[in-house]
Amino acid sequence: MSTGQTTGGRPRVVIVGSGFGGLFAAQRLRKAPVDVTLVAKTTHHLFQPLLYQVATGILSQGEIAPATREILRDQENTRVVLGEVSDIDLAARTVTSTVLGRTTVHPYDELIVAAGAGQSYFGNDRFAEFAPGMKSIDDALELRGRIFGAFELAELATDPAEIDRLLTFVVVGAGPTGVEMAGQIAELARRTLHRDFTTIDPSSARVILLDAAPQVLPPFGPLGQKAHKRLNEIGIEVQLGAMVTDVDADGIVVKDGDGHQRRIPAATKIWAAGVQASPLGKQLGDQSGAAVDRAGRISVQSDLTLPGHPEVHVVGDMISLNRLPGVAQVAIQGGRFAADAIMARLAGRSTAPEFHYRDKGSMATISRFSAVAQIGKLRLSGFIAWMMWLVVHLAYIVGFRSRVTTVLHWMVSFLGRGRSERVATQQQVYGRLALEKLGPDFEVSKTGGPGRLGLPADVGGRKSA
Repeated sequence: MSTGQTTGGRPRVVIVGSGFGGLFAAQRLRKAPVDVTLVAKTTHHLFQPLLYQVATGILSQGEIAPATREILRDQENTRVVLGEVSDIDLAARTVTSTVLGRTTVHPYDELIVAAGAGQSYFGNDRFAEFAPGMKSIDDALELRGRIFGAFELAELATDPAEIDRLLTFVVVGAGPTGVEMAGQIAELARRTLHRDFTTIDPSSARVILLDAAPQVLPPFGPLGQKAHKRLNEIGIEVQLGAMVTDVDADGIVVKDGDGHQRRIPAATKIWAAGVQASPLGKQLGDQSGAAVDRAGRISVQSDLTLPGHPEVHVVGDMISLNRLPGVAQVAIQGGRFAADAIMARLAGRSTAPEFHYRDKGSMATISRFSAVAQIGKLRLSGFIAWMMWLVVHLAYIVGFRSRVTTVLHWMVSFLGRGRSERVATQQQVYGRLALEKLGPDFEVSKTGGPGRLGLPADVGGRKSA
């Protein structure tokens, strides 16, 4: 076990997570007289709203996930550390992280927890084996392999029923992520791939968007009805009031509002419904007495701190406060608010007593040249909303190079018919399942190879690195 480095005796600020909340908090502290340690389980900052474009071959993972070190390399007071935080000790004021068998303890004077949220299967975690979520680069690459692979396997199939199953794509969840994913799969089948196969007709692919809710995009109100209409126009079957009761390799079982259960044969299932906050929220709740809801979100005070712990700030998808939505802007503004509070405390100034979220609106794309946007009292749909969506998302992509390549790839996909990223491998599809089957017996050594798993050396006689 090692201890995180400290320098100069200055106040130590530890930030957990490299998402919107963690990254923007670190950037806000750039000129502060503190030593910042940002600990995250990945080496990149993920622009999660565009994950579905990686999954459908529009963008590469590098364009939406720049290296955290590269973003923060000019901040002399900031250190970036790879590791998954396994423990936060509020009494000892330490954060413990692990990676590849290495454990590091990071002492702190001020703490910002921005660990985000993962996919929720509402207590049916077994669904994850057959219906990947959309929360990480690994998820997006696996889905890319499954989506493009389904067309390849359909080309080889001879049984019409098997072809239909392979060309049926079910997206669970009619929120922004589900709507955007369904729209892009439909466009992929009807625009990009329609001339690429000789035996099958990709444009005959069946794309189903289902949700237990009574409407598409519930937070968007009347705009949800416009989105529903547009989805139908591009050939997507929207099935509402449909609750998923089972998922397996060959299909999905849903129960309609009248209690009738039916099965949809489908090779590719995508889960875009529900989120579960980081388990660190429960840890913090147990130690501070703060309530934690069913989704794992912790109730914070109005200034985003924990009861009795003004030095601990929680931001983003982990918090339960005034029904704030789990969107990027809440995390960005919360991260900056926490950083400002830290600088005020260190300077002996009073901190802002309450976090006020400035709602900058919500947007969702439906298809090429079509989107919905809700900004204050303004409600927009169609091409204008789509253009606004492009501009806003470009503004928040970190790095000039990423913006340039993103625009180029969008031009290829939206103005033409191509997709810049169509590489799909067997490892992308089955790597996660293989690791899960190894289970707790799989250990990783400090050098990155298998630990005491008892795997044989490779054919060249070499042992793991």
